Amino acid sequence: MLNFLRRAVVCAFAVAVLSSFSVSADNPKSIAPKDSLGIEFESLDRSVNPCEDFYQFSCGGWRKANPLPADKSGWNRYSSMAERNRAILHDLLEELSAAPAASLQPWKRQIADDYASCMDETTINKLGAKPLQPLFAQIDAIKTRADLARVVANFHDVNIPMFFRFGASPSLKDATRMVAEVDQGGLGLPDRDYYFKTDAKSEETRKKYIEHINKMMQLLGANPAEAQRQAEVIMRIETALAESSMTRVARRDPKALDHFTPVKQFETLAPNAEFTVYFKESGAPAFDNLNVAVPDFFARLSKELSNVPLADWKTYMKWHVVHTLAPALSTPFVDENFAFYRQYLAGVKEQEVRWKRCTSAIDSQLGDSLGHAFVDKAFGKEGKARAKELVMAVSQSLGDTIRDSDWMTDATKQKALAKLAAIHYDKLAYPDEWKDYSSIKISRADYVGNRNRAYEFEVERDLAKIGKPTDRKDWGMTPPTVNAYYDPQHAEIVLPAGILQPPMFSADFEDAVNFGAVGRVVGHELTHGFDDEGRQFDAAGNLADWWTPSDAKAFEDRAACVANQYSNYIALKDPKTGEEVHLNGKLTLGENVADNGGVRVSYRAYLSKLKEKGAAPEINGFSPEQRFFIAYAQSRCENLSDSYARMLAQVDPHSPGRYRAIGPVVNMPEFWKAFGCKKGQPMVSENACRVW
Repeated sequence: MLNFLRRAVVCAFAVAVLSSFSVSADNPKSIAPKDSLGIEFESLDRSVNPCEDFYQFSCGGWRKANPLPADKSGWNRYSSMAERNRAILHDLLEELSAAPAASLQPWKRQIADDYASCMDETTINKLGAKPLQPLFAQIDAIKTRADLARVVANFHDVNIPMFFRFGASPSLKDATRMVAEVDQGGLGLPDRDYYFKTDAKSEETRKKYIEHINKMMQLLGANPAEAQRQAEVIMRIETALAESSMTRVARRDPKALDHFTPVKQFETLAPNAEFTVYFKESGAPAFDNLNVAVPDFFARLSKELSNVPLADWKTYMKWHVVHTLAPALSTPFVDENFAFYRQYLAGVKEQEVRWKRCTSAIDSQLGDSLGHAFVDKAFGKEGKARAKELVMAVSQSLGDTIRDSDWMTDATKQKALAKLAAIHYDKLAYPDEWKDYSSIKISRADYVGNRNRAYEFEVERDLAKIGKPTDRKDWGMTPPTVNAYYDPQHAEIVLPAGILQPPMFSADFEDAVNFGAVGRVVGHELTHGFDDEGRQFDAAGNLADWWTPSDAKAFEDRAACVANQYSNYIALKDPKTGEEVHLNGKLTLGENVADNGGVRVSYRAYLSKLKEKGAAPEINGFSPEQRFFIAYAQSRCENLSDSYARMLAQVDPHSPGRYRAIGPVVNMPEFWKAFGCKKGQPMVSENACRVW
């Protein structure tokens, strides 16, 4: 599913997983028997004092028993859930693709045929680079910048990104209506900072990137010398675009992305980009104004379009076509793409088997239909009702937390409570209505064409929203997704069915586990409405300042404490050079505030539930309060490759699992009390931070 320029504050569990129902890498459907209440006591490392290192205490056994799989850059509890869900989807797709076409409902036949086309590696290998020829023909025919604009629009229409991004988004000042928005883009490395950092690893990465482009261009037919020239051209162009791109930290301030501009004024800002031609060719409805997220980027793009020869832009465009479509092409392209992006950048040792890649691809291309089949197979109504009960309990807890805050004035508290009351909770598990993909032509003999037509459907659906009232029915994730998000402009939290599964959640689990593992996810997402980004949106989802100056200052001071805390955490220490890669506390601030708030409000909700139901017994030597914190920490267990840890520290707004586990509890007297921790022990902060 595409999610174009939505500014949802998304809690994205960036690293992949194995579950507390220990799904093995070899057999992701196998579920080892566990404690019936959901705690994995065998995953503990009881040799460690929980007040000395709560992460090792909670996850030491799990991390030892779950080494990083060869086809993963990271493996955590969410990854195992994702693998289990993907195994269910795989079984469904295999069954459907083998069934007689006439026996299937049309929507099931579509996903079956798309999957079969992806799995037909023989045909894909015979085709080689032929699927690219019609796209390259469009590039070769470019003679003017107006031609270039038309072709870029055609490529964007099938989700081949280059130059910039364009789509529909709620207006920052009026979330009830959708507007057109353009934003920076066009890079092949994971972040703009990769083009400029001067440490040895960054310089090596840029050389490796040029080598990778060279190899891909040779696969397209260029000789080594010509491929090297092309790679250097592409690197120069991307570096120029990166120079005018905003950093990830700067983009965390939504006000910095708010530039609602008349179209004519925008065209004056970037006269060489031929946006009049581009917008017409894109098929978007006519509009008079749009949001220009990063004006400096488009001014620089216009300048580069004038200075760089058209032939070089054609080279750049061909690179981004092959770069985007490489995973759908023949084995040499797949392998070279894997070698740089997964093996070198992320530290993955082996390519995933084909069925895994194809199952994930169908989830991206025809996600609602595949999700429909998943829900029918793997999720019942009872789970949805139990999840709603938990969500409302945590929401009530956040309201109580806001009321009890001693650093906010009553005026701001009332507006915060009004914002909390306006949040919608109807997007749990799966949509009430499924998308109709019947207009998409799917062929068993044309995988790249299937991919392009599916994305064309989604792009056109997105662009059609421009100028219309905001439709809150849209989901930003498919039902099997192991994730959740908060959207400040839709004023909603979304919990797909994929995350409402063991080991995170079950109707059979005790409350300590459900509140510790998924309740804190709910609390995390709700707290996003009041983190450094989310707090800038009001109850209606509009970018508006509803804080008194004194309350805003108090928030910023408390948030700065959190930023400083996490900036001192070390994501990676290079064993060869001794180099320490620290977390960026400003980049991860929103997620860290949400982690801290999420655990607190979920724990408060759990204590209320305990009081309501009566005292829970001690189990396996642990009190119910201790089991809550263990369930929380065990939901953060993970193993990462060094390469991936380095990359995440630079580009991911989430902290690594270790610091997501201990970062909040070192700030919580409730945790110290539960485990009898004393002042001076590592899990007791002398300068405890608290926002919510």
